[in-house]
This record gives sequence, structure tokens and C-alpha cells, in this order.
Amino acid sequence: MANRKEVATQIASVKNIRQITRAMEAVAAARLRKAENRIAHLRPYAQATRNLTRRAAAEAGNISHLAILDERKDVNRLAILLITGDRGLAGAFNANIIREGLHLRDQAIEKGQEVIFYVVGRRGDGAMTFRKQNIGESWTGFTDRPAFTDAREIGDELTSAYIDGRIDRIEVVYNRYVSPLTQYVQQMTLLPVQQAEVVGQGSEEENGVEEEGELAAAHHHSLWDYEPEPDELLAQLIPDYINTSLYRTLLDSAASELGARMTAMRSAADNAETMIDDLTLEMNRVRQAEITQEILEVVGGAEALG
Repeated sequence: MANRKEVATQIASVKNIRQITRAMEAVAAARLRKAENRIAHLRPYAQATRNLTRRAAAEAGNISHLAILDERKDVNRLAILLITGDRGLAGAFNANIIREGLHLRDQAIEKGQEVIFYVVGRRGDGAMTFRKQNIGESWTGFTDRPAFTDAREIGDELTSAYIDGRIDRIEVVYNRYVSPLTQYVQQMTLLPVQQAEVVGQGSEEENGVEEEGELAAAHHHSLWDYEPEPDELLAQLIPDYINTSLYRTLLDSAASELGARMTAMRSAADNAETMIDDLTLEMNRVRQAEITQEILEVVGGAEALG
């Protein structure tokens, strides 16, 4: 059994850890509110871009001459973009993304496809490098507060790789933010656009509100004048749509990381409280045992003298 000094030292150490985790929880909570505001402010623009791109695609007619809209029949090279964080201490936030990315890799290999990883965040980059995966490009240093320029840099690289024929399909894996307690892994097809949510049969936009009822019918039957022509406009809108989609995923991932870290630090602080209670109880037992031992020694000495 440890002596009273050793137990007191353990209690002091756990109290220091509790203080740190409480502070990290408070910081994550404050930054999370700002991240939620950034997501809310992006929603109108993202939804408007999506709707305009969809209408232009419907009006463009023959768009096969646009290189970015070249849909390959055979997917030989699959690109998987993993959006992770630069730091840890966020529970299973990074591990879930890495696990899903490796799962997609295994499925692609079974189909005879070559897999190329593109990674955002030091955690994902380190994990893929350790596993000796084929990494096309990685971006780090901005996952806690991404900017639109970061999304544009990633989008330009992925778009160039797709147009040049270095990859045939791009899947994005990121953490979807719902609430501080709820984040889930989301997979999104970025290219080809025909299979993405904007033109193809992809998932509905969850950040925006689709037009419904009379407003949707009016927009559907109304005449739209395009300047320049729809196919030229579409060539400009698609890159903007790609960059906006990536920016949305970066913001979602940043908010999810903060929410996961806040939850993890709260859990760690609660566990520290429980450990302090257990150590305090142990110290009381050690003190009682020491007092009992001293009494026995006094009684024994008195009996020896008597």
C-alpha cells in the first residue's frame, strides 16, 4: 500500500490534469460557437451556388466538351480525400476518418482500382504515411480555422488531377457536424460532377433549404436569360461549386473537431473528479492505518515497560 505522501502527490497531479482539461473544454466551447456561425453564414451562398449550377446544367444541353464534366466509364484510379485534424485530444474524431478511408481503399482494391490518398490534417497525413499509403498531396496547418483560400488550393489540385487524367473519381471523407455531442462520418462524391449532389443522384444538400411549393414551381417554369451562354457559365460555376463544397466540408470538420474535443475534455475532467474521490478515500485509509499502527506501537511499548 502506498504511503500518504505518495497518494497526496497523485491527487495533486490529477487535480492539475483536471484544471487543464476544464480549460481546454472551455476554449473548445468558445471556439465552437464561432465555427457554428461560420457554417450558418456559408449556407445561403452554398445553396445559391448549388441551385444556379443545377439550372445552368439543365439549360446547357450538350456539355460533353467541358473537360471537368468528362465522366469516365471505367474508374481505374480512385482518389480519396481524408479531412482530419492537425491535433489530437478529440476522442475518435481522427480515428473514424482514417478507418473509413482504409475501408474505402479495401473496397476499391477488390474492384481492381488504384487508390491515391489526398489528406488534410497532420493526423491523417501521419497515419497514412505510417501505413505507407500512396499519398498524392497533403495540406496541414489550417484545420482548426480553415479559409476559403485553403479550399480553393485543394480544389485546384484535385480538379487539375481529374482533368489531366491522373484520377478518375474523387471521394471525400469528413466528419459531419450535427451538434457538440453528435458528429458522424460522411462520404461525398466530388468528381465526376454527374454523380455529385449538384447534378447527379447524390445526397440532398443538408445545409440549405430546398425551394418548395409555389416558389419551386415558379422557378422551374420561369425563363432564365444567361450571360454568357449556359455552357460557358457552367464551366465557371463548376470550379466554384467544387471549392464551395470543399470549404463546407472543412468548416464541418473544424466544428466537429471542436465538438469532439469539448466532449472528450469534459469526459476527462469528470474521470479526474472520480479519480480524485477514489484517491482521497485511499489516503484516508492510509492515514487511518498509520494512526492504528502508531496506537499499537504505543500500546505495545507500554506493555513492554509494564
